[in-house]
Amino acid sequence: MTLATILDLLMFVTLCAAILLGFPVAFTLAGVSLLFAFLASALGVFDLGILAAFPQRIWGIMMNGVLLAIPLFIFMGLMLERSRIAEALLEVMGRAMGRLPGGLGLSVIVVGALMAASTGIIGATVVTMGLLSLPTMLRHGYAPPLASGLIVASGSLGQIIPPSIVLILLGEVMANAYQQSQLAQGVFSPETITVSDLFAGALLPGLLLVVAYAVYLLIRAFLNPSCAPALPASARSRVTLAEVTTALVPPLVLILAVLGSIIFGIATTTEAAAVGSLGAILLAGRQLRPDRQVPVLLGGLAIVALLILSALTDIRITRSVITPGEKAVIALAVALALVVCWAVIVSLGVTLRAGVLRAAVEGTAKLTAMVFMILIGATLFTVVFRGLGGDQTVRALLEGVPGGVTGAMIAVMVAMFILGFFLDFIEITLVIVPVVAPVLLMMGVDPIWLAIMMSVNLQTSFLTPPFGFALFYLRGVAPPSLQTLAIYRGALPFILLQLLMLALLWTAPGLVTWLPGYLLN
Repeated sequence: MTLATILDLLMFVTLCAAILLGFPVAFTLAGVSLLFAFLASALGVFDLGILAAFPQRIWGIMMNGVLLAIPLFIFMGLMLERSRIAEALLEVMGRAMGRLPGGLGLSVIVVGALMAASTGIIGATVVTMGLLSLPTMLRHGYAPPLASGLIVASGSLGQIIPPSIVLILLGEVMANAYQQSQLAQGVFSPETITVSDLFAGALLPGLLLVVAYAVYLLIRAFLNPSCAPALPASARSRVTLAEVTTALVPPLVLILAVLGSIIFGIATTTEAAAVGSLGAILLAGRQLRPDRQVPVLLGGLAIVALLILSALTDIRITRSVITPGEKAVIALAVALALVVCWAVIVSLGVTLRAGVLRAAVEGTAKLTAMVFMILIGATLFTVVFRGLGGDQTVRALLEGVPGGVTGAMIAVMVAMFILGFFLDFIEITLVIVPVVAPVLLMMGVDPIWLAIMMSVNLQTSFLTPPFGFALFYLRGVAPPSLQTLAIYRGALPFILLQLLMLALLWTAPGLVTWLPGYLLN
């Protein structure tokens, strides 16, 4: 074993130890990287000139249009969370399903899936459902482990259901890894994968996971009705179709507008994120001031109409030749855009006066700064790690695992699952995936399938003790009577369901690759 290889391994171990000791992740990544760069240079096994590539890497991050979708989706999620749209959904769905055994739990799963598809922010969803649903479920006789498990599992669906911030980061990392693997194999016109491909690949697994949660709950309620009882007659109130429509349709329209425009190629991920942010502003304005909903409804319809127009015809005004019919369509598009502007101005005024806009903007700035600082630190770590020959070390280790590609995949999946007990999903995505993904891709693994397998695997990190973030979020808002051990016990069946989903995707990769392949053809 060479000195550089020893430093590679020591660098990785030092990084993990520093993170576990509680040091800030972004600065730990950068500090450990620089420490080992100077140490290796002093020992004569590292050229500090390699660090000259680091500013160019940062510039590439700054100029990456796909990563612009991250603050837009964060803003979208915070606007929906701060305006209490999730609360309205939970209240209506709980009343609608409460008369069924396990009905309250089903409402939590449905709302968790809807919030995952419209926000992608896991912490906000878990906290909201923990504050609103957990006391109600416990008060009406739900077993504490089952109630807490449903909330943390449903709240973490934003990891796999698009639009997921994790999928955006993973898509960027996987695209770079795929290009590296092809260039290493002598392919100098490499194919690319996009975040849209990952969104399409994650859609079916995400929906299947929602179904798996619901089936598990119904089986538990059937076998042991006392653990998930129906609401008593005295606690039920009639839900009208108008109430369900009012609470359910607007988020569904927003989900279809964002995901549909991405998956069907109408808009890029960043453009769809901008549409989602506008839609969230409109929904927040409508939720806060129902008496001012006419402009909001007209603005929402105008956004949908603009998406349809852009899908059916070319409405760009910079073309050299525009027919009279196209001029009429462009004029209609301009009119619709003015309606959207009017509705957004009205909603911005409402949200500003209510304090929602400021809170959402501040939260977006903080979360975006955290993500991008970690991204910059991880980039420096990757530069130094590869400068020490770490990619070759990892490749040798994986190629030496018995079983070839299958053995290497199992080793990576097991390692990521174990690391999820101690490290955050962002850290694993930005530090571990860039190291192992190029090697697996060079061994012939499909990039989209690999990315979704990693995403489902990383989802377990939200539920695995002792550092599962969803467990922390729920512990922070749960009543003192709910023991921490009960939260851990409740998460275990859902961790097993996620692992079963991982096994299903392993045996049936078409569940991941079919939809992206269909859309490309």
